[in-house]
Amino acid sequence: MKSSKDQNTLGLEANQDQEPQTNAAEQSDTPSDAPPPRKIIARKRKVQLKKDGDGAEADADRGSSNGASDDAQPANNASGGSDNGGRRDEADPIDPDERQPESSEHPDSDSRSKSGRRKRSNRSGRRDSQPNTHNSHNAHNTSESYQSSGSMSSRNNDYVGREHGKNGGDKTLSINDLTRMNMRDLRGIATRLGISQENLLSLKKQEVIFAILKAHTERNGSIYAYGSLEILPDGYGFLRSPQNSYLSGPDDIYISPSQIRLFNLKTGDTVYGQIRPPKEGERFFAMLRVETVNYDSPANAQTRIPFDNLTPLYPDERLNMETRTGDAATRMINLFCPIGKGQRGLIVSPPRTGKTVLLQKIANAITENQPEVYLIVLLIDERPEEVTDMERNVDAEVIASTFDEQATRHVQVAEMVLEKARRLVEHRKDVVILLDSITRLARAYNQTVPTSGKILSGGVDSNALHKPKRFFGAARNIEDGGSLTIVATALIETGSRMDEVIFEEFKGTGNMEIILDRKLSDRRLFPAINIKKSGTRKEDLLLTDEELQKMWILRKAINPMDDVEVIELLLERMQKTKTNDAFLRSMNTSSVSD
Repeated sequence: MKSSKDQNTLGLEANQDQEPQTNAAEQSDTPSDAPPPRKIIARKRKVQLKKDGDGAEADADRGSSNGASDDAQPANNASGGSDNGGRRDEADPIDPDERQPESSEHPDSDSRSKSGRRKRSNRSGRRDSQPNTHNSHNAHNTSESYQSSGSMSSRNNDYVGREHGKNGGDKTLSINDLTRMNMRDLRGIATRLGISQENLLSLKKQEVIFAILKAHTERNGSIYAYGSLEILPDGYGFLRSPQNSYLSGPDDIYISPSQIRLFNLKTGDTVYGQIRPPKEGERFFAMLRVETVNYDSPANAQTRIPFDNLTPLYPDERLNMETRTGDAATRMINLFCPIGKGQRGLIVSPPRTGKTVLLQKIANAITENQPEVYLIVLLIDERPEEVTDMERNVDAEVIASTFDEQATRHVQVAEMVLEKARRLVEHRKDVVILLDSITRLARAYNQTVPTSGKILSGGVDSNALHKPKRFFGAARNIEDGGSLTIVATALIETGSRMDEVIFEEFKGTGNMEIILDRKLSDRRLFPAINIKKSGTRKEDLLLTDEELQKMWILRKAINPMDDVEVIELLLERMQKTKTNDAFLRSMNTSSVSD
């Protein structure tokens, strides 16, 4: 017969081994005056230690042989870098094509969760949390990160941190949320995570984010992120953040070749999932579990039809530009040069005629009336203050490469935006790209393409305009659903012969043109749209029969009038009415002629 002190000691040992339910059951089957079965407890402790040893050995094996997402990470992730800097020295020892995992997780993540990570969570008394499915790309989600207040939700930036798991779950962080914060908020979060303020003063923004994520994972937190995939020539890829305008950085997410082959990923795919911090000897975060591809199930990415095989049609659904404020500029566009889903439009503009403001109004009208449309504003070779103004006044994904960047950077940003739009259209989504400007994009390509020896007038290489035309020509309405609309600005009257040649090359490629007139802007008449020269091809597919008949009569009536008189008349009549329907009812041939 053992004393009660011995029983208490054995009970404490059972609690330390985390077998309270099993021990309680064994003790309930044993008489109260009998000693506890010491041999059974000792045997279980040996089994537990053996399991823990197997898990440690499995972790060690993975550290030495994990090819896709662990030791196979490259030295740098810059696109277009040297072959030696990004190429791996060893081949991937794990071929996912041979075993074909069925889950959406990384091929190595399943074994990691079964052996090492799951046992560690059991010893700490917590269960692994399973992330919830996210909403569509139009949803507004609320950040549940360490930030005490403030909402960072946006139409196109809705992948944010959330609470996952049962009974409160594990707190999660989103890298994209942290990227949108300023340095003051980031330092506040880092301080609350126990990072000393002295160490933060010398760190850059991306380094502070890295330190926050590292401290968060030490607290057993989960990290989620999304971005646009860029596949490098060596077969692996990185998720570029839209908050950084797809610029490579230390917070990019590594995607292994096995994941790319498993989910049929392409450059431009928007991938969302759970990530893990870099291990010893690694530099980048790695994708642990892929949850969605292009805001859709990963299974749909494997059966999608390539963009080049989709059937293009004329635009037949109008993007409504009328707003609650009754802005005259968008109302004129809605009547005289309507924009449809799949439109390929040019805004021909001399300098200082209001093209950037007009783009902002078009963007705000689209976000107000067509919330299902994915809107991207692409600014190439623009001033930094204009980029900030666009980001603050337009609720869209603003991607920019300012004039102080190299031409290769302009080209890389434009190609990433185009590939992202093509991937979304393959998933039958409506995408709109507002480009400012295609002239500067063509200039950038002229500086980066290899010299062909054939120089056109103005110093334009004969091969330089192929890729800008490919960008502009991607706009189309798809027969089976989805569309890509591109409205780009083209510069004229700049005094540069090159700009004139570029405009002439693009002049006949669009199916909608908005001509801005310097004479109208000098008179401070905005919008400075030349109504008689602006228009849309196949406008009968976009306007109603009643609107079409009245617009023909109105154009016939204003044709003899001067351009200044036309815009003054339209502005006067539109100020008296709130909608275009009321405007058309108030206009008739006799009143116009008077």
